Amino acid sequence: MTPETHLALHHARAAELHALAEAHRLAAEAGRPHGLRSRLGWTLVEVGLRLATPKPTILAPSS
Repeated sequence: MTPETHLALHHARAAELHALAEAHRLAAEAGRPHGLRSRLGWTLVEVGLRLATPKPTILAPSS
């Protein structure tokens, strides 16, 4: 497959995925209202997950 063909297919698939994500986002917004309490709760969950995930360590090359 030529690079141009591969790039064209990549752009087409990316556009499809963006459209699906937008449709999912709109459906989720229409499905239930987000109150302040809910948004705050999910923000705290996200912060907790970020704090609990260890940062990757970069190993120095050995001689």
